[in-house]
Amino acid sequence: MTSKAEAHDDLPKESGPAGGWGSLRSIARITGMSDPSSDALQTLWRQNKPGGFMCASCAWPKPANYRAFEFCENGAKATLWESTKDRCTPDFWNDHTVTELLSWSDHDLEKTGRLTHPLRYDAASDRYVETSWADAFAAIGSALVDLPKDDVVFYSSGHAGLEASYLWALTARLYGNNNLPQSSNMCHETTSVGLTEVIGSPVGTIIWEDLEETDCLFFFGQNPGTNSPRFLHPLKEAKERGAKIVTFNPVREQGLISFVSPQDPVAMITGKETKISNQYHQLRAGTDIAAILGLCKAVIEADDAARETGAAPVIDWPFIEEHTNGFAAFVDFARSQPWAAITSACGLTEEALRDAAQIYMEAERVIGVYGMGLTQHTHGADNIGMLVNFLMLRGNIGKPGAGCCPVRGHSNVQGQRTVGIAEKTALIPMDRLRTLFDFDPPEKDGTHIVDAAEGIIAGRIKATLCLGGNLMRALPETDQLEQHWRAQDLTVMVSTKLNRSHLYPGKAAFILPCLTRGEKDEQASGPQYISVEDSFSMIHGSIGKQEPASTELKSELDIVASIAEVITEPHPKRPWRDWVADYSRVRDLIEATYPDDFKDYNQRLNTPGGFWRGNPARDRIWETDSGKAEFTVPEKLNALGFDDAEGRFTLITMRSNDQFNTTIYGYSDRFRGIEGTRDVLLINEADMQREGLAKGQIVTLVSDADDGISRRLPGLEVIPFDLPLGTIGSYYPECNVLVPLSLHDRTSKTPGSKGVPVKIEKA
Repeated sequence: MTSKAEAHDDLPKESGPAGGWGSLRSIARITGMSDPSSDALQTLWRQNKPGGFMCASCAWPKPANYRAFEFCENGAKATLWESTKDRCTPDFWNDHTVTELLSWSDHDLEKTGRLTHPLRYDAASDRYVETSWADAFAAIGSALVDLPKDDVVFYSSGHAGLEASYLWALTARLYGNNNLPQSSNMCHETTSVGLTEVIGSPVGTIIWEDLEETDCLFFFGQNPGTNSPRFLHPLKEAKERGAKIVTFNPVREQGLISFVSPQDPVAMITGKETKISNQYHQLRAGTDIAAILGLCKAVIEADDAARETGAAPVIDWPFIEEHTNGFAAFVDFARSQPWAAITSACGLTEEALRDAAQIYMEAERVIGVYGMGLTQHTHGADNIGMLVNFLMLRGNIGKPGAGCCPVRGHSNVQGQRTVGIAEKTALIPMDRLRTLFDFDPPEKDGTHIVDAAEGIIAGRIKATLCLGGNLMRALPETDQLEQHWRAQDLTVMVSTKLNRSHLYPGKAAFILPCLTRGEKDEQASGPQYISVEDSFSMIHGSIGKQEPASTELKSELDIVASIAEVITEPHPKRPWRDWVADYSRVRDLIEATYPDDFKDYNQRLNTPGGFWRGNPARDRIWETDSGKAEFTVPEKLNALGFDDAEGRFTLITMRSNDQFNTTIYGYSDRFRGIEGTRDVLLINEADMQREGLAKGQIVTLVSDADDGISRRLPGLEVIPFDLPLGTIGSYYPECNVLVPLSLHDRTSKTPGSKGVPVKIEKA
C-alpha cells in the first residue's frame, strides 16, 4: 500500500466537497424531517455567539469574531432535531409496549419527539406510565437509601452544563462514592491520561489565535467534515494564507480533502473548492505509532546531516535541552528501527513519510490535531506520546501558532471533568469540598465506565443514574449488557427524547424529561444562564430563548438538586432550592472550588470567544514528575491489542454524516455515497477478491478476539471502498456488539473501537 500524497483528482467525485450546497441540502432535509418549532431559526441565529445559545453538538470553540451564521451542518441538525414539534407524550405508551419498541431503529425511537412528562416503568403492562415529579424523586430516594453506596453509578454525558455537572458530582460524593464515569471514558480519556503523563496537562495546549498564526497542521485520526465542521473555516483561511496541511487517516474523509464555504457567496455560485490537505496518507488502522516514528526518524536524520555539514540544525536543541526529559532514549530507539519495519507496519512508503516530514521541517509553527483515531486503541496513550515526541523535536509546544490539539466530541465533555465529574480522587480538591459543604468526601477512587459495565454484567452494580446520554447503546459488549441491564434494582435517565437505553429498564425505572439547552430556563430569580467549556479550555455562557416543549419539563440542574435532596441529609451549607433559584450561586461555588480556573466567573461569563481557564503547558510549565516534558518510547509499532492473523481484519467503527454520537438523524452519508441504510461493510476491492466477496453481498462480522466470547453482527451489505488492505469499516453504535469490554487502552481504559479484530463470515 502506498501513500496518496497530493492525491485529490482521483477521488470519487459523487461525494462532493464538504460544505457547499450539499451541506445546505442536508440541513433542509433534516428540517423537513424534524418539523422544528417556529423559533428554531432564531435559535440558530443566536447559536455560538456571546450572550446566545451554545451548540449542544460538538465542543469546537466559539470565536470572538463570529460569523453571521456561527453554526455548521451538524450543529444545525442537532438544534433542529431538539426543536421538533413532535411530542412523545404519556399517551404514546397506550399503543406501544417496551418489548415492541425493541424492534424499532434508533432513528425511529428519537423521531417520536420530545418527552413531555416524567415516566415510571410498569412491569405488569410492559409500558412506561406517567408519574408525578414528587413521586418519582421519592421512589428514587427510597431505592438508593437501601443500596450499598459502592453499587450505585452516577453517569453523565457531555450535555449538561457546568453548573448541573458540579452539583451532580457533589451529589454522588455526598451520597458516599466517587462513581462518576462520564462519556470522556469512552473517547478522550486517553488524552486526559496520556497528555498528563508527557506534558503535565490533561487537555490540548492551543487557543483560537494559534489557528490564525500556524503555518502547518498535521492531522491524525480526526474527521472535521463530519465531527466538527466549523473547524473547516479556519482550515480554509489557513490554506489561503499559505499554510500546509498533512493528513494521516485510514479513511479518505472529504472534509480534509476539499471544502466550499456555505458563507462565501462567490464560492457557492462558482463551486470553487478550497483544497485542504496538501498530502493525504492512508495508513493501516492502528499504525500511527509507526507512521509518526517515520516522521521523527526523518527529522533526526536530517538534523544529523545538518550537523555533519555545518548547516543550521533541524531539531530545536535549546527547547530539547531546557524543557524535555528522555530525549536520548527516544532518539536511540528511532535510529534503531529499520525503515523497512516502519513502512511494513503502517503500509506507507519511506518516500511518502519523508515527503511529509519535509513539510514539517520547513514549517516554523506546527499544530498536531487528533481525534479518536488515536485515543480508541489498546496502546492509545503510546499514540499520544508519539505525537508529542514529534511536536517537541522542533519545539512545537508552548509557542504561538503551535501545539497539541485534541478535538473533543461532545459539547461540554471536557468541562464536566474540570468541575469534578471524575472517578479519580486525586483529581478533586477534596479539602475545599470538605470546607464548603461540611462533610467528609469519600476517599476511595470510583468506577470507570468500563468497570461499571463489567459490574452490571457481573451483577455487582445495582443502580445506574444517567445525566443525559444513551449509555447502554454507547458502550461496547452490547449483547451482554442487554442481557444484564434489567437486573439492576434502579435505572434513572435524564433525557430529552426516547432512546434505546430506555428499553432496558431496571426493576424500578424512571425517565426524567429535561429542558434542552436552547429552551428558556426560568427559575425564581429569572432566566438562567448555564456555561460550557470547549476544546480550547474556553468557558462560555449559554441562555435559551425557545418555549419549552412541555410545561412539565425541569432543568437538568433542578433534577440533580431534587435527587440530591432525597438521598442526602439536609444541611444549611447545602441549600439546594437556593441553588436552583439562581445558578450564579452555583458558579460562585465552582469559583470557590477551582479559584485558579474560574476567577471572576460570573463577571466573565459572556466574554466574546469565552474566557480562558489557562494551561501551564502552553507557557512551558510542565506539571510532570520530572518538571519537564517527557519523550516516550513506545512498546510496539502499532497501537492494536492483537497481531495479524489469517482471515483477521481490523475494524474501524465510524460515524455517518447523518448522526451525532448515538443520535441518528437520517440515513444519508453523502461523503461516502451511502444512502438509505447503515447496515454496510466498507472494504478494499482487493480484500473483497481475496475473500471471494461480491458487491452487495450480505455478510456477518464475527469477533476474532482471543477471549472465547461469541460476538456477531449480521446483515451487512458489502460495499467496495477506498481503505488500506486489511482495514474495514462500519458504523457506530451498531458495531459496539463486536467490541470487547476488555479491548481498551491500557492506561485510560478507553474502548479500542478504532481497532477491533474481526472476521468476515459469508452467508
